[in-house]
Amino acid sequence: MHGHDNLGRREFLGTVGGLSIASLVSEGLFAADERQGDMIYRKLGPTGERVSAIGLGGYHIGIPQDEQESIRLIRSAIDRGINFMDNSWDYMDGKCEVLMGKALRDGYRQKVFLMTKFDGRTKAATARQIDESLQRLQTDHVDLMQYHEVIRMEDPDRFFNEGPVEALLDARKAGKLRYVGFTGHKDPFIHLRMLEAAQAHNFHFDTAQMPLNILDAQFRSFAHGVVPKLVDQGIAVLGMKPMAAGTIPQNKFATGIECLHYALNLPTSVVITGCNDQKTLDQAFEAARTFKPLTPGEVSAMLARTREAALSGKYEGFKTTSGADGTARNPQWMG
Repeated sequence: MHGHDNLGRREFLGTVGGLSIASLVSEGLFAADERQGDMIYRKLGPTGERVSAIGLGGYHIGIPQDEQESIRLIRSAIDRGINFMDNSWDYMDGKCEVLMGKALRDGYRQKVFLMTKFDGRTKAATARQIDESLQRLQTDHVDLMQYHEVIRMEDPDRFFNEGPVEALLDARKAGKLRYVGFTGHKDPFIHLRMLEAAQAHNFHFDTAQMPLNILDAQFRSFAHGVVPKLVDQGIAVLGMKPMAAGTIPQNKFATGIECLHYALNLPTSVVITGCNDQKTLDQAFEAARTFKPLTPGEVSAMLARTREAALSGKYEGFKTTSGADGTARNPQWMG
């Protein structure tokens, strides 16, 4: 699909934390960023959808104690230019989708690209969860539905052999969703298995979501192992955990803004970040406003500074512990 004449150059770029967006723009493989107000907009891979380069994480909006505060945060994000909304069927037992559904009333639904995720590993469970999500989100369709927590070696097989893919195709035919993707936070190898399974079944994912942060560049790295393949196959890259669930700024390895800049510098269509208060939301807009492509030297310096922390694996607990594995603690979610 894309020319490989620049592979040497691309492999060199791969040594500094994955492909850089600037190199792909210069090769004509990536559209240049489009600025409007404090936000950058990018194309969602070959879908051509225009999305904000920073997306609002769906889990964190359930953290404020006051429902009105969550709704205000979501609407404030949209008013200021974030149009990519992340969520999941299982976040806080559905509470996060319910909150987002309330926030997207009064004309807000039309302003956003809405994504949610499902845990079903059977056709029936998938179909049921899609319908429950639509009900909570108070919409007749989501723009993107993603197969959640691809964290086990058998998850790709279950997707294609046990019915989830059929339920998705039925839902797409019925107009309940437009695009299909998958997510996972555990190991690049499992993402690669998913891509191989998709090719074997002649199925094309529109998106894939994974942790992309400064530590990831040097430890079981999605940026190295998966991102170049996604770019090559025309699958939009969704980054998550840009701050490694907060451990990077908490341990002063880098600031929140630097974390967001690092992830925006990769060929990400969207970097999804959790904002549970005004301060973190402001920081997300500040990161977009001040972003300019990082030089290889700047990336190298960031990586050198965090190398030891990265190699220990302990600051990316979602890769090295079962702490983030919701479907492992709640097997009933998978159906």
